[in-house]
Amino acid sequence: MIISRTPVRVSFCGGGTDLAAYYEQEGSPGGLVTSMALSKHIHVTVNRRFDDSVRVGYSQTEIVDDFEELRHELVREAMRLTGVTSGVEITTIADIPSRGTGLGSSSALTVGLLNALHTFAGNSVDAAQLAEESCRIEIEILGEPIGKQDQYAAAFGGCNQISFHADESVLIEALDIDNDQLDSLGDSFFLVYTGITRKASDILARQSADSVARRAELDALRAQAVEVRGALESGDYAAVGALLDASWRIKRTLVDGITGEALDALYEQVIALGATGGKLLGAGGGGFFLFHAPAGVRERVESELDSAHRIIPLEIDRDGSIIIFDDSSRL
Repeated sequence: MIISRTPVRVSFCGGGTDLAAYYEQEGSPGGLVTSMALSKHIHVTVNRRFDDSVRVGYSQTEIVDDFEELRHELVREAMRLTGVTSGVEITTIADIPSRGTGLGSSSALTVGLLNALHTFAGNSVDAAQLAEESCRIEIEILGEPIGKQDQYAAAFGGCNQISFHADESVLIEALDIDNDQLDSLGDSFFLVYTGITRKASDILARQSADSVARRAELDALRAQAVEVRGALESGDYAAVGALLDASWRIKRTLVDGITGEALDALYEQVIALGATGGKLLGAGGGGFFLFHAPAGVRERVESELDSAHRIIPLEIDRDGSIIIFDDSSRL
């Protein structure tokens, strides 16, 4: 049996500039995001079956004789790419809702699938290969209108600035933050679940189509990714909160569907309780808000919001996608 563990991610600033429709524009400075891998994970297990059939367990269960018959596209294409196409049982387990949360869970799943299947096949792979292959499956093969930040954040882990270029190269730069400071981020930042999930691809497809018309707004979001890096590295978390708020006010204007009455009301309620600023993570429409707040505010928010709005402190995953169990030598 092989078990991989892969983190989801939180994007501070720059989301949307990792779409090819932005960073491939003539004269574009390239996409840029500042993000962090979150200590919430997708686990993937791969185990050999007695026969040559394939069993996949997620929110549904599929048992097929030919992997091509699988309805789960990410599993099917990860199997094809790694060459592990028969005689296996694959199970996925998520710490958070597996779709529509704005935390990049689909890409984390793809990265984790690839890591587990490559290991099962006896292949040695690094984080860059896992991210590149995940992008190939999701964007090139399946045609999802998504960006590239989620795959790289999941594969590498840590707190990074990630740049995306027209030649399809990607550069990862770890932020200059010491371990004690990283460990204390949960004292100043937290996530609030909206209770709403949504399909990101519809919003992202419209955002991609409008990238040229919205170039000025996307340039501003990119500039905020530079500013928030400096604020995080210097420990100026109030400035981070202000940048999150500024980013949210731009992001919500990009296309219809990013926000709505319930989301706006929740945001304003948390701000009124003392948060300095926040933003909705991912494409928008639901999922999680990220907030900065002074000490004591998170407890106030927890007491005021109902149980549907779960609170998660911002805790870092430094490892990225790793194999946490491997007894393949016994196979």
